[in-house]
Amino acid sequence: MRSLLLFFICVLMASQAIAQESAPFASFDVASEPGLRDPHDLAIGPDGRLYVADKLANQITILDPDTLEILGAVETGSLPNVRDVSFGPDGKAIVAVTGLSTVLVYPEMSMKPGEPEAALAAAGTEGALAHSSGRIYAMASRSGTLIAYQGGEAVAFAEGHFGAHDVEEAPDGGVWVADNFNRRLVKYSPDLEKLITIDDPKFGFVGPRYLDVDSFGRLIVADQDAHRILMIDPDGPDGGTLLGVLGDGVPGIGPNKFDDPEGVYVDGSRYYFSDSDNNRIVRYSVVTN
Repeated sequence: MRSLLLFFICVLMASQAIAQESAPFASFDVASEPGLRDPHDLAIGPDGRLYVADKLANQITILDPDTLEILGAVETGSLPNVRDVSFGPDGKAIVAVTGLSTVLVYPEMSMKPGEPEAALAAAGTEGALAHSSGRIYAMASRSGTLIAYQGGEAVAFAEGHFGAHDVEEAPDGGVWVADNFNRRLVKYSPDLEKLITIDDPKFGFVGPRYLDVDSFGRLIVADQDAHRILMIDPDGPDGGTLLGVLGDGVPGIGPNKFDDPEGVYVDGSRYYFSDSDNNRIVRYSVVTN
């Protein structure tokens, strides 16, 4: 126990040093009211509204992406311990419901989406991805298995990710996994051949839970247990390049402060984060001319 405590103290010191040495990659813009309940991953839907997996509320909460005003919730009954929501190019909504160990597939997402058209088994699922290929990827966190589904059938597997969380698509169609227990990020081909592992100590990962990938292939990573957000170029030399950091490694509330951030969504020059233990959504942005 003592050695574990010392480890986390050392990691915290390292993450604070990284935060101090790395410039923020965006500026605080706006925050929602603290009306959510441990929000996790989030995404903008085809209707332009922001959908948030509101874990302890057991629902998908809807926000205005400009003002971050809470507009209401998706009426699905209950989504126990919902962790992730993803939208495919066809408008379908993919929802990771951890309490059901299931990924639910809805034809569309609205206030009243009706019954799901499919339920895909994934033990303790934490992350789900509606891939541009039409496949669905799910992280079965309890078994440590990344599963690729096609036509409702499991067609490929990748093991060794016990406790992992998010699954996101790269511009080239690759699939990234936020493997928090192993303190790393792993990229797979669409057929789940391992391609890249990002785990260099220079990043100071403590618990990378969720991420998103921008149009340049850069990773925006919520390192929850370090209370910070990292921007990483995975193709940089020596195992990737740290491009910037939001947060100073100490939990708090306010500009450039987070308390256990989880969800990440990139919309051009806007970055949406679930500031989970502050029970709110925040938006940062890069001003461009």
